[in-house]
Amino acid sequence: MNRRALLAVPLLLASTRLAWPQAGKALPLVLDRARDLGPLLNVVVAFDGKEIAARGYHGGSPDAATNIKSASKSVISALVGIAIDRQVLEGVDQKIAPILARDLPDNADPRLNDVTIGNLLSMQAGLGRTSGPNYGRWVSSRNWVRAALAEPFDGDPGGPMLYSTGSTHLLSAILTRAGGKPTRELARDWLGPVEGFSIGAWDRDPQGIYVGGNQMAMSTRSLLAFGELYRNGGRNRAGEQVVSENWVTESWKVRTHSIYSGDGYGYGWFMRQIAGQDVVYAWGFGGQMLYIVPALGLTVAMTSIPDDPSAQSGHRDDLHALLGEIIAATGD
Repeated sequence: MNRRALLAVPLLLASTRLAWPQAGKALPLVLDRARDLGPLLNVVVAFDGKEIAARGYHGGSPDAATNIKSASKSVISALVGIAIDRQVLEGVDQKIAPILARDLPDNADPRLNDVTIGNLLSMQAGLGRTSGPNYGRWVSSRNWVRAALAEPFDGDPGGPMLYSTGSTHLLSAILTRAGGKPTRELARDWLGPVEGFSIGAWDRDPQGIYVGGNQMAMSTRSLLAFGELYRNGGRNRAGEQVVSENWVTESWKVRTHSIYSGDGYGYGWFMRQIAGQDVVYAWGFGGQMLYIVPALGLTVAMTSIPDDPSAQSGHRDDLHALLGEIIAATGD
C-alpha cells in the first residue's frame, strides 16, 4: 500500500473550530488506519487540555518509556529558559566560553569567544556538526564537551543552521556548571510541577554530564504532558507558571531554517505548516514527534521504533500526514 495514500480518509472540513466530542467522530478511523505505518508505536492526542485518544501499535504502549532521541532538545531548551528566568544564566546573549573555560581547546578559534547560549539553542553556533555521520566519532571521544568545542568552524556564530547534538550537549554542560546540579536533577526540580511528565533512563557522557539532546527515555504520555506545558503558555494544569510565557514565545520564533526540509527553527523547536495550520514540533530520530497546533488547542505525541532514519525512509513525512488527518478530524 502506498504510505502517502493510506491516510486518505474523509476530511472533516469546518469553517469554525469544532468542539469535542462532535469533532472526534472521524478520529478513531484516522487512528485505526495509522496502524499501517509500520514503525509507528504510539499516538496520544490532547484537545483543549484533555486527552481524547491514545493508541499503541505493534506492541507499543503510550505509558512505556522509549528513547525520544532529539525530541529531547526541546526539553533542554525549556531548562535553559527556566535557568534564565531564575537568573542561573544571564540570558541568550551570554557568551559560553567563560562557563566552559576549562574545556576550551588550546589555540582555540577566536570565534569561540563569540558563541552565545542563543547560538547553541538555534543551532547557529558555527561549529562543525557532531550529528549525522559525525555522531559516532564524537561520542567515541573521551570528553564530549571538549570535542564539541574543538570542532572546526563551518560558519560564523549566528550564521546558517548547522544541526548538531554537540550544541545541545554544550547546553547540558552549561546547565550543570551554572546550576550546580546534574541536568537530570535540574529537570526533576524545575519540571517536577508538570503533571504526567517524567524522565526515565538518560545516558551520560564520560564526565557524567547528561546527554544534551539525545538518549533520553520518556513515555509518549509524558512527552504529551511536556507539549501541553508549552501549548498552555508555560503553565501546568494547576495554572502555575513553570516556564515563562515569554520563553515559549521566544522559543517559537523562527531564527533560522533547516537546509534539508526548509522548516523554520527557533530555540529547540521546528516550525512548519501542516493542513493549513501553523505547527510547532519537536523531532527525534526514527520518528519521535511532539506536535503543537496552538490555534486549535491541539497537542499530539507520536513515538516510533527508534532505529531507522525517519527523514530518509519517508516515515517522518508519513507522521506529518497523519497529523494533518488528526487536524482535519478535530476541526480547522
